[in-house]
Amino acid sequence: MTRKSDLAPPAEATTLDAGVITRLTAAIEQLSNPVDPELRCYTPAQAAEILEVSENWVNEAIRFGRIPCTYVGRFPRLTAAHIREIQEAGEKKPNRYSRQAA
Repeated sequence: MTRKSDLAPPAEATTLDAGVITRLTAAIEQLSNPVDPELRCYTPAQAAEILEVSENWVNEAIRFGRIPCTYVGRFPRLTAAHIREIQEAGEKKPNRYSRQAA
């Protein structure tokens, strides 16, 4: 035997915040129109956030030709392949002939 009060959902669970609805709508739209990450171009600011460096570092590296980029019009953009190449260029392998730790 159950009571009617046990079957009804709590009042606070039925109301949704407008911000939650907006975020859910945006997420559903993104899922319905996926963009291939390999084709996406990132601005220097977005690339800096991904690489966890300053935007100034990315802009200077582009200006002096230290990192790969592509230009869309006159604006520099970085693809996922460029970002991976930057990460791999900074990788340091351990020295094979170093002394062993005691």
